[in-house]
Amino acid sequence: MALTVKECLELQLLEVEMLLSMFPKRGEFSLDAAAVPSIQRYLGNADGALPPQLEYRIALHVGEAKVKVELQVLLPHMYPQVAPQLFARSDALHRQQQLQLNTRLASHISSLDSGDLCVCEAVQWVKDNSLAFLENSKGSSECASKEVRVKEMLHRMWIYSHHIYRQELRKKIFDCAKKLNLTGFCLTGKPGVICVEGLQENCEEFWRVIRYPNWKHISCKHVENTETEGSIDNLRLFHSFEDLQFQAHGDYGLRNDYHMDLGQFLEFLKQHQSGHIFQILFGVEGKLSDN
Repeated sequence: MALTVKECLELQLLEVEMLLSMFPKRGEFSLDAAAVPSIQRYLGNADGALPPQLEYRIALHVGEAKVKVELQVLLPHMYPQVAPQLFARSDALHRQQQLQLNTRLASHISSLDSGDLCVCEAVQWVKDNSLAFLENSKGSSECASKEVRVKEMLHRMWIYSHHIYRQELRKKIFDCAKKLNLTGFCLTGKPGVICVEGLQENCEEFWRVIRYPNWKHISCKHVENTETEGSIDNLRLFHSFEDLQFQAHGDYGLRNDYHMDLGQFLEFLKQHQSGHIFQILFGVEGKLSDN
């Protein structure tokens, strides 16, 4: 039976209560303090705007060595009607082990009955199955030089925001992209657009960081994946992380209501083999002036 958004959010809060009882110690369960009250306000007045998606992290300690594995959770508004976004990470895992762990986790979650709460099940699965990846991590790194070249995946995310103005936010975006070796661009103004490309786990970490604790008017509109047996650097459309600022319409100066010239932005996209993205971002087909 299909659930309403309100019913889904009520179930999400019930699951959070259950997880808090399972992980009562400081640092085990990390959740933005405003997240639950925001959902509760919406449940009290469902005619208002939807609250931000519920996002939290659970720190698990695996094996006799108590190696830390962190499960990052992002819940769509319609979870559990739709699947949650889960990502397990550990400093003790090399990139390939981490990718394999998350692939197996996603496969397990997809095998469960649709419509059931499953974060607790995901927690248990990670606790039961991470150890094998952790034990293999050291041996695989020692043999890495002897292995056949593994296929790599370039991940590209197209992110749309109502606007991007604040200097501290822009600094956070650029610092995070540099730290994670991501290329792409940030289009400042109204609307705001971000593109990042690189390894999947780095792109997903970028998405998590810039959205946390709450960036309300932002969404990932499109994701592209391209596999290669060589270096992903050969597949990048951008050679650095660029700061895009096009001429604004009208005489707005530096006020926070200026609209960027989307014609110039479309031309930029086409120069980088991405003209098709314009319609995905804005819902209309982009056309350049004949002049």
